[in-house]
Amino acid sequence: MAEIGVGDVAPAFELPQAGGGTLSLASLKGKPVVLYFYPKDDTSGCTAEAIAFSGLKPQFAKADATVVGMSPDSVKSHDKFRSKHALAVELVSDADKKVLEAYGVWTEKSMYGRKYMGVERTTFLIGPGGKVARVWRKVKVPGHAEEVLEAVKGLQTSSQH
Repeated sequence: MAEIGVGDVAPAFELPQAGGGTLSLASLKGKPVVLYFYPKDDTSGCTAEAIAFSGLKPQFAKADATVVGMSPDSVKSHDKFRSKHALAVELVSDADKKVLEAYGVWTEKSMYGRKYMGVERTTFLIGPGGKVARVWRKVKVPGHAEEVLEAVKGLQTSSQH
């Protein structure tokens, strides 16, 4: 599977979301979308990342951007995760991993010498026209949400010229 990069059309999706119903990329077209992929609900790095994005939700909203987190966890797991940590971001479930594969983030990982398949923590900034504007791979959580917010603001500025 080829890696999705800057300038590529972001692969479409429609997936079940926390709180009920579905969320599609098409329904967000015309506005920036921060799509972040994370390995597992309620683990330390994933929780810190979701809390950081949630804390900045008002600033993302001011920039007209929607933040969507995606993992292979179930909607039930997402609902518990959102409730436990009072998360404000949208969470969608890709249980069959088709969207994770389309974005190239379902990869072979290694821990303590054991190889397994998992989600590589990655964030895509999708511009209002549906094309990838920026990609962060192998994300380190501290400061990441703030960096993404600055990129969203930069996208706004460049689209006004």
